[in-house]
Amino acid sequence: MTRLEALARWLETKCNIDGSHLEPASSDASFRRYFRITQGERSFIVMDAPPELEDCTSFIAIGKLLRSAGLRAPELFAQDLKQGFLLLEDLGASTYLQALQTQKADPLYRKALTALCTLQGITVQSSDGIPIYDGPRLQTEMDLCPTWYLDQHLGRPLNDEGIKIWNQATAAIIQNCLAQGQVLVHRDYHSRNLMACEPGPGILDFQDAVLGPITYDLVSLLRDAYIEFDEEQQLDWLVRWWEQARAKKLPVPDDVGECFRDFEWMGVQRHLKVLGIFARLHHRDGKSGYLESIPLVLSYTQKSCERYSELRPLSRLLADSHDQLSEGFSF
Repeated sequence: MTRLEALARWLETKCNIDGSHLEPASSDASFRRYFRITQGERSFIVMDAPPELEDCTSFIAIGKLLRSAGLRAPELFAQDLKQGFLLLEDLGASTYLQALQTQKADPLYRKALTALCTLQGITVQSSDGIPIYDGPRLQTEMDLCPTWYLDQHLGRPLNDEGIKIWNQATAAIIQNCLAQGQVLVHRDYHSRNLMACEPGPGILDFQDAVLGPITYDLVSLLRDAYIEFDEEQQLDWLVRWWEQARAKKLPVPDDVGECFRDFEWMGVQRHLKVLGIFARLHHRDGKSGYLESIPLVLSYTQKSCERYSELRPLSRLLADSHDQLSEGFSF
């Protein structure tokens, strides 16, 4: 029996839903799959998460935590953890990325910023089992860049001097990130994981939440790998978020300039990770669609690095890796 057949049988026997008309609902960078199914006038989302590859328990726990704070995470109607099946509330078919084709960005993003402050204000208990975004985890994520992007994708492995530059830069980045206020972090709070629904935004893909730097999700939102906003707009939203965060007594700097610096350094950490992940998705998993977002992510990284003397050698390292490529290379 295939997983799709097993999923259909589970829906019919345990949920009293005809599972013969499952329609793909969205793609995912992980091994999870999502389907939409209609029962009468209601529609549901069905998650298929192979238990040997994905853990549904964190999705369930974090979803409950978000909903308890008044955020719009999908309700859970049924579960089978042994098989890796969840029956979820359908928050609609329009992500922020899709909604931006017909709606103005500012109203959508002001809602997202308000929701983010609420998320960051959630008190996390040790019993919640949420991982800490510590130094080794931050380093491991950044190291995906030289492994998968520079070496595997570009064919430009780091030499001894490059390794020295890399180690110095990433150590400085980690120091900055760990010095920031630590809050609940979604880790993928961007236009593909926010739904344009009412009340909204709907929040998806939160299962990898951690306790970590307060600017991380702000970077995910404002320096999105899938859509670019001009820096003036980014700054306007950053200041609005910072004002709300201060009003809620979240752990942000008193000076907005210092907050922007933290935002930039956190952005470099995230974007180095993303470069590695997008290259890995292509080379290991055969998901090549993410490659088209690499130029934007690389641009974010280099612009931020150029603004700070400690990170300029890293910017040159990335630039040199591209300059040495043979003519005709494309992402």
